[in-house]
Amino acid sequence: MSGLEVNKILASIILAILIIILIGYLSNIIVETEHEENKESAYKIDIPESNLSNMTSIATNEESIESISELLKNASLEKGEKIFKKCGSCHNYKKDSKSKVGPNLWNVINRSKASINGFAYSKALLDLGGSWTFQELNEFLYRPNEYIKGTKMNFSGLKKVEDRANLILWLRQHSDNPATLP
Repeated sequence: MSGLEVNKILASIILAILIIILIGYLSNIIVETEHEENKESAYKIDIPESNLSNMTSIATNEESIESISELLKNASLEKGEKIFKKCGSCHNYKKDSKSKVGPNLWNVINRSKASINGFAYSKALLDLGGSWTFQELNEFLYRPNEYIKGTKMNFSGLKKVEDRANLILWLRQHSDNPATLP
């Protein structure tokens, strides 16, 4: 390579750098880069006070869990059995069967919480106390991790109230003496 070709390559590189610097300088002149701190850059939207209270009440109503008492009367055992398939990977439901990852659910309605001997319950469930009523199971199955903060049960829950009613009715029948419907 001759000295002339090396000079052409170096000149091209220097020219490219000068062009990039010049474009950057011109773009700063064209586009304002310094912003005023007190300058408003958005439109203000006035929201009436009444809309805020309505939004709060709507959010509160969405978080309330529907009662399943009336739905249990028309619930389906067949649909409940299908829904239990989601639970069956972690729970047994047959009498005297061993617990899996989760405790055995035989005779769960009106059974004391955390009462299966030999099963390692979470501290949160042990501290909760009480019995599994229809409504308690309904609330727990809606969102287990929110109902009992710190539970070991890794299940997102059943959002449809009909699904919870069908499952609870199906669980009710798996007992020596099924609990009376509310």
